[in-house]
Amino acid sequence: MQVIEYKCPNCGSGMVFDSETGMLSCQSCGRKDDIKNIADPLGNGVFSGDEVQEYHCTSCGAVIMTEAETAATVCSFCGSAVVLGDRLSGKLAPAMVIPFSISKEEAMQAFKKWCKNGLLTPGGFMTADRIKGITGMYVPFWLYELHNKVDVYGQATKVRTYTKGDYRYTETQHYDVYRRLRLDYSKIPIDASEKMNDELMDKLEPFPYDQLKGFKTPYLAGYVAEKYSYNDEQLLPRAKDKISGYIESAISASVTGYSTVNFINKQIDTKVRGADYTLLPVWVVHYDYNKKEYTFAMNGQTGKVVGKPPISKAKVMSWFAGVSGVSLLLLKLISLMMGGGFL
Repeated sequence: MQVIEYKCPNCGSGMVFDSETGMLSCQSCGRKDDIKNIADPLGNGVFSGDEVQEYHCTSCGAVIMTEAETAATVCSFCGSAVVLGDRLSGKLAPAMVIPFSISKEEAMQAFKKWCKNGLLTPGGFMTADRIKGITGMYVPFWLYELHNKVDVYGQATKVRTYTKGDYRYTETQHYDVYRRLRLDYSKIPIDASEKMNDELMDKLEPFPYDQLKGFKTPYLAGYVAEKYSYNDEQLLPRAKDKISGYIESAISASVTGYSTVNFINKQIDTKVRGADYTLLPVWVVHYDYNKKEYTFAMNGQTGKVVGKPPISKAKVMSWFAGVSGVSLLLLKLISLMMGGGFL
């Protein structure tokens, strides 16, 4: 069992990752250390990870209560930021991470602003004062690089209509169509956490991949992190399904200038050139309204908020009534302008 805490060399307080400066920061004395210069205590050690069930805080000695997927958390007794090293090593070691750039305070303000933009949400919801909790979480993703060989066969027509003398002619030319495409896609993100809603995570995209860093444990200090629930082979079908729309668009774009196109056979051979285990930053917001709990997510780099807020039936009815009233008024005005009556 390996529990990692970062202690300030000046005052001994716990240090956490500062999203504003991108450095490891002491909240007591203000010391900041560049993560590039900090040796990662994990090194190349290999741990079993899956067998560990109990951890102890190195600051207060309390048992750290975690779920099987937890890789970084905060001690519930003394508040120290801890990283569970054996859940981030060996086969469980992430290759890359995108650090948070939005602080908890900024996330709260952005979420409140987002709530107030809901035109059809209940008035009580828009006050955004029912936030039960907001958690900065590094969610495990696999970033795939997929290379595709695509061969498509089909039949197409070109239709030309023209007039000659007193007759109108329609000329149809038939073609056999063949296309061979090479389509490569990189950094296709698929979330690997069993607990996270896949649809919610998909809507958080895009993440700024230019901010990818080689993984080091100090980035996790002060946040919650999870290890993957599914490996890259298990999630490969989802990755293939995710790029299927792009492949279909590319095929359609390659066959233009025809009146009709009917594909008879499509052969798509997909090869995995890489799958990098990556941790991506997400603020998870739990919101209590009208005895129901709603979950929202915010991209920890871009600030994009996704989720389904409640809908006010009264506002929906008012909106439709307003639209109907305006439409009725426009019809009446048009009728009057044309000199007709209006019933």
